[in-house]
Amino acid sequence: MKIILLIVVLINLVISSNGFKKSYNNFKVYRIIPKNKDQLNALKEIEQNPSYIFWNEVSYVNRSVDIMVPPILQNKFSKILQNFEHKLWIKNVQDLIDNENVVESKSTFDWHNYHDLDTIYDWLRYLSVYYPHVSLVNGGISYENRTILGVKVSFKPGNKIIFLEAGIHSREWISSATVTYILNELLTSNDPAIQTIARSRDWYVFPNFNPDGYQYSRTKDRMWRKTRKPYGGCYGADPNRNWNYHWMDGGSSNWPCNDAFAGSSPFSEIETKSLSHFISGISYNIEAYIGFHSYSQVLMIPFGHAGLEVPANNVELKRIGNITATKLSEKYNTKYRVGNIPEVMYVGSGGSSDWVLGTNRHIPYVYTFELRDQGKYGFLLPPDQIIPTGEETFDAVIAMMKEFDKKK
Repeated sequence: MKIILLIVVLINLVISSNGFKKSYNNFKVYRIIPKNKDQLNALKEIEQNPSYIFWNEVSYVNRSVDIMVPPILQNKFSKILQNFEHKLWIKNVQDLIDNENVVESKSTFDWHNYHDLDTIYDWLRYLSVYYPHVSLVNGGISYENRTILGVKVSFKPGNKIIFLEAGIHSREWISSATVTYILNELLTSNDPAIQTIARSRDWYVFPNFNPDGYQYSRTKDRMWRKTRKPYGGCYGADPNRNWNYHWMDGGSSNWPCNDAFAGSSPFSEIETKSLSHFISGISYNIEAYIGFHSYSQVLMIPFGHAGLEVPANNVELKRIGNITATKLSEKYNTKYRVGNIPEVMYVGSGGSSDWVLGTNRHIPYVYTFELRDQGKYGFLLPPDQIIPTGEETFDAVIAMMKEFDKKK
């Protein structure tokens, strides 16, 4: 085990200090279904080995787990698989990465490609110049001194705030693309009903909560999830395990090489610390905080920590969530499950949505979308699914706003 951990550290150091991009050639993803508690515990033990990359976390009996396995461990892992119900889910991860056809620094912004950070930021700056009701906002700073850039869309004073967060996990490119699609629709739609909803709120939109990680996923390691602050021989903490509400209370790791590493302390990452200050400054006026992740097709409600806490208005949140999911399914028959985080996904503490609601009990609506798909492509959703994902998710957000209006 020590030798494997040393290899992981050395690989991280080499990739971080050199210009080449990590290859995932012949990396395979297996879907495993634990059928009893013994199998569940066995998977939890395997999860501690950072050589296996768990695309989703071990949760409950009969709930599938997707595990990416490097070529060097294929033979060893094939013996482990004999003890589980399993299926080869993705034969070669690199093939999906190659099919993304990544284009750097396009001069025009569209939703046929995943864009790099500079292109996204340039588009936000363009909006602030072209639209008088759009202004740039600085949500904070990153470890590598990048601005966490967003925009505020405000048609009139006195509106409540809808806060849209994306890109906190850097490899989840579809989340950033979907939020920019929603922003564009809010600004350009000719539908009177949509215009009414757009103008009745102030919209704070942040496509990239984790800019260092996102840029690293573009240039060095497509599957990078965390921030980029060094921790010994490993890099980064999970910025969605680092917020100061029930920090390290289930579903987090204290091992810096682990993808779910929660950081050395709450708000140890400058990204989460500075964003928390920004959000606190406007929290009194927030009507809804909505996060966007991938993948799994679920609409999640706080809380995610091990204590199984639920919001005071949990019944109402589920009611609206179910209406939202129904609307989302209408265009392309994309099915979502709705529920509290441990109910529909797994225990995960220290998340942004938990902190937002846990420290601001006056905010009535907090949700997180886990976008397409259910694992065929996982984090590597092809670019031709950006627009369909944006369309159905925008429909869902508008349906959600209409339900909010009914409560006024």
